[in-house]
Amino acid sequence: MKLSFMALLCLGFSILSPSISIAQQNVILFDSIVKSELPNNAPGTVICLTKGNQILYKNTSGKANIELDIDMGLDHVFRLGSISKQFTACAILKLLEQGKLSLQDDIRKYIPEFPTKNKIISIEALLTHTAGIKNYTGLSSFTEELKRKDLTPTALINLFKDEPLEYEPGTNYKYSNSGYVLLGNIIEKITGQSYATYIEENIFKPLGMVHSYFDDPVKIIKGRVSGYSQRNGSYQNTNFLSMTLPYAAGSLASTPRDIQIWYKALSNGLLLKPETIKKAFTSFKLTNGRLTGYGYGWEIGNVQGTLSVKHVGVINGFYTYVAYLPEEQIAISIFRNSDSPVDLDLLGSKMLAISLGKPYTAHEVILTAKQLATYQGVYKLDNDTKYIIRLEDGCLMYYTLGGTKTRLIPIAKDQFTLGNSLIILDFIGKGRSKEANFIMKSTGISVNGYRENNEITLYNSIKLPLKLLQEYVGSYQFNPGPVFKVTLEHNKLYGQVGHDKKELVPFAKHKFFARDLDASLIFQIDSKNKIIGLNKIQNSEMKAHKL
Repeated sequence: MKLSFMALLCLGFSILSPSISIAQQNVILFDSIVKSELPNNAPGTVICLTKGNQILYKNTSGKANIELDIDMGLDHVFRLGSISKQFTACAILKLLEQGKLSLQDDIRKYIPEFPTKNKIISIEALLTHTAGIKNYTGLSSFTEELKRKDLTPTALINLFKDEPLEYEPGTNYKYSNSGYVLLGNIIEKITGQSYATYIEENIFKPLGMVHSYFDDPVKIIKGRVSGYSQRNGSYQNTNFLSMTLPYAAGSLASTPRDIQIWYKALSNGLLLKPETIKKAFTSFKLTNGRLTGYGYGWEIGNVQGTLSVKHVGVINGFYTYVAYLPEEQIAISIFRNSDSPVDLDLLGSKMLAISLGKPYTAHEVILTAKQLATYQGVYKLDNDTKYIIRLEDGCLMYYTLGGTKTRLIPIAKDQFTLGNSLIILDFIGKGRSKEANFIMKSTGISVNGYRENNEITLYNSIKLPLKLLQEYVGSYQFNPGPVFKVTLEHNKLYGQVGHDKKELVPFAKHKFFARDLDASLIFQIDSKNKIIGLNKIQNSEMKAHKL
């Protein structure tokens, strides 16, 4: 396990020569984590970890521009994507402190043309993604052709304003860029300035963020890096996106050094009052009392129990991450000029934990199949999502119905990590009640799980003769649907659709379950024991005939 390896590294460093400082030890640890957790699949990456004015760690790798063969640098300018939302939120909060708006104002006070929908939609609901307004980037009208067009804020709002609300404001949380588009428009209506001008003149310039911009593709921006997308295993210049479309939800650009200036200004009260920032760094609570894990422009979490505020930005050609520990004034920026997905929160949280002197460590313990089986069941989380915990071939697996399976790794009595993540399931009631509830602890807010049902069938693998496995091999046609290929490699059966390939594990004659996915296959035979088709069971049942 990687976590155990890190624990060994910590032990090793503790007995090194006293001439090696803690800071030097940490740099070695940081380098090791970056190498193990950050895939080398982006043209370039910049990592900057700071505490106040001090740079604790910096790392640059790859290319800022592949075509010109320019190495990545710490002062290069990246698109921020949704990290822009914290700047929009603080602009709104600045107007709040100036008495120019109230967070409880209905948005129609400033945007009267927005349909009433017979519900009050407050500015606070927009800030916290609890307004129920559909996310415009997920609408069918948000086409590749549209992404190349420049739209005014009014035209952008017209894309989604007539869509019905997904839920009553304040009763649920669902991330929506539309809310931040509306916030940008409210800023313009109150100030009489464009969003870009207001942010530049009231945040960037006063704070000395001289390398931060509204990302206008026409404007000459010194040090702006190129963005790339990966297609079929190779990189290409990312598709064009008019930056009028992300607007106040994601159109800003900056550098790691400017992000350091940003958080220093927030901590020193140079932009907003401490009590205002504290509110922005607090998880919003729904009408039913459930915490959403999102404040005003920031996700709310923790690193080893220390408050963290953070955000990920994903936009054409870029994948970015920023996290800040207000109590310690520690910030980390991880900027990549590729939009290939990667878990930057895992990397960032591990590095922040080391900077706190509290590295994440865990060791797998051995439990018997009988012990593991006692945790099986269907569990309902606070947000009503249901998960299944089932013992399969000696491993405890965690997944939603029809979803991807992740192994629960035992690390202590009644404690499991979820795969290689920093998520821990702590079973606090096992053996004392039917519910056997657990607390899911992570780098976000804690979530409770309650067992609804423990009637789970154990899946244990069996051995099937090689000759029988060979009979399953072939192509199967779903009607309607794709061709499903079954192959045999190293005496193991695999099922594949396109590039998606899963191991098939036999648990009975003609019956298999997918190793990493909640799906099972039952092969059909005729009167002569010849394989003629299969039934795939995943949420629903589909039939295919053998070609």
